[in-house]
Amino acid sequence: MRAAFALAALALLAACSSAGGVAPAVSSVSPGFAARHSVVGTYIKHVVIVVQENRSFDNFFSGFPGADGATSGLTHTGKRVPLHLIGFSGPNLDHTWKSALTDWNHGKMNGFDVGEQQGSPSRPLAYARISRKAIAPYWEMAREYVLADRMFPTMFGGSFTAHIDLIAGTTDLTRKLALVDYPNGLPWGCDAPPGTTTSVVDHAREVANTFGPFPCFSQFDTIAQRLDEAKVSWRYYSPSLNAVGPGGGGDLWSAFDAIDYVRNGSDWSNVVSPQTRVLRDATAGKLPAVTWVIPDYLDSDHPGISSNTGPSWVAGVVNAIGRSPDWKSTAIVVLWDDWGGWYDHVPPPQLDFVGLGIRVPCIILSPYAKAHYVSHTRYEFGSILKFIEEAFSLAPIGAPALGYTDTRANSLADALDFGQRPRAFKPIPAPYSPTYFLTRKPSLQPPDSE
Repeated sequence: MRAAFALAALALLAACSSAGGVAPAVSSVSPGFAARHSVVGTYIKHVVIVVQENRSFDNFFSGFPGADGATSGLTHTGKRVPLHLIGFSGPNLDHTWKSALTDWNHGKMNGFDVGEQQGSPSRPLAYARISRKAIAPYWEMAREYVLADRMFPTMFGGSFTAHIDLIAGTTDLTRKLALVDYPNGLPWGCDAPPGTTTSVVDHAREVANTFGPFPCFSQFDTIAQRLDEAKVSWRYYSPSLNAVGPGGGGDLWSAFDAIDYVRNGSDWSNVVSPQTRVLRDATAGKLPAVTWVIPDYLDSDHPGISSNTGPSWVAGVVNAIGRSPDWKSTAIVVLWDDWGGWYDHVPPPQLDFVGLGIRVPCIILSPYAKAHYVSHTRYEFGSILKFIEEAFSLAPIGAPALGYTDTRANSLADALDFGQRPRAFKPIPAPYSPTYFLTRKPSLQPPDSE
């Protein structure tokens, strides 16, 4: 079976390569889409996506008032156990494709205590929630603005594919084959060592490890093409994986490093480091129209690193924007790239052969965000891309039949109320100041390597 799949995978990839990829022609903009833009684009001129690492909704927002956050969970034996309290020193759990399918268990959401994540029968490792005090800035943002309790990654699995989905809304290499898990070499992208390969999954959810192509992709488009076509500015603030001088350079941990169009073209100048530049640019009102912000490893909320600085890092970015001239026309999306192996009780809808994946937290902040609001609308990573398209009159990235998810996704626009008076920004209290992040030496480690 595995050999047959591997041969089929290679054949499909060869066909894709010889055909020059599967990126579609730009779709036309529907009247309904234009109508939504007439509202969103009138008020929103800046969209900022702040990405953190490896947390499920229940792990961070268990017990949040009005939200669907469980305080206990089911094990594979049918036993219900309380979510025990942990801090940021909690374990780094497996969060590969295989682990996600095990946790999901065909929608039963009871496999989180199986395999590497067992722990003790009365205290399974994955059945945990983090101390509210440890993540107080996030809870303050959620209480003041919009907490979305139905945000699902585009696919099962970890950070590599999740970050690509945040810029492309797909990891499909062909109609029947998608990227899965992560490359077998760092950095993840066109700068990977020669001979680096990826893994792929087919429509039957069979995985072929290391049978995928070198991680420098032209098989699908990203939002970068649409932004460039419309001359809409964008920037990706990225941590470095090695020492860089004042002018930048070096290997950067960026999803766009895996996109040939960007990495080997003029757009690579839009990927900047260190990521702390966002604090100064935001303060000065110099953010582009669309911004992604990726943390240093130490500030990523990644389990197992015993660092509690992630919430303060995000608060620093939010406060810099909130105090800037751009606040009045900005929407900020704070989310976590994957579930990190932590328990979550909500079964993700299965919309195609790759997902949706296991639920993650999402906070939406804007002067037009509904106040003290919990959104139960089903979102996916394509929802962010759709919102960007609405704000800047962009055509969809590609056709749904080719795996692109931005058209099918619900827009984040329903978390905003453009009829309300724009809200003045109130700074988010945090234990670490922006100066801490601007003066601390970078870790030079990837936010995630799984």
